Amino acid sequence: MIAVLDYGAGNLRSVQNTLEAVGAEYELVRDAKGLARGDKIILPGVGHFGQMMRALDRLEVRETLLQRIAAGVPYFGICLGLQALFERSAEAPEVAGLGVFAGAVARFPAGPRVPHIGWNTLALVRPARLLHGLANGAYVYFANSYYAPVGEATVATCDYVAPFTAVLESDNIFGVQFHPEKSGPTGLRIVQRFVDL
Repeated sequence: MIAVLDYGAGNLRSVQNTLEAVGAEYELVRDAKGLARGDKIILPGVGHFGQMMRALDRLEVRETLLQRIAAGVPYFGICLGLQALFERSAEAPEVAGLGVFAGAVARFPAGPRVPHIGWNTLALVRPARLLHGLANGAYVYFANSYYAPVGEATVATCDYVAPFTAVLESDNIFGVQFHPEKSGPTGLRIVQRFVDL
């Protein structure tokens, strides 16, 4: 069963529709016990980094989330769910992220249209289970004003002013900055890959 963490925000209905479309067994969970029941975890996210992290603390799931990730449970972060994996974000510098990866999430500089909304392409950096069979230059749908740095876990980038992490993958940890639930057949395929792990 996939535990989909419902922290009171996030694009849950669209994520649920996508999971149902690929035939995945899932449950919306709102506490540590729910997270412990899942053999995979999805953290969807839209909105504000600080509000999301404070919600995780209010629900008292931060430590359980980190324990489950450390135990090898597959984790899939969508948009803010990817950004949460870093130490901090310029959107709420006073609030600690999960700190699974070093570094900070930054805001796109003034100049281009912000937020970065719409279809953009993926540049594949190295082979990845999540992206197996996906063509370089595949289009996916973004809606982000902040972005994660490119690092060792980056498996695909997107270029908007500068390259940023569009997909990361490290052992059991997976994250996408775009919204697979809004990315048509490509997004569906990526979710299917996670479900099939």
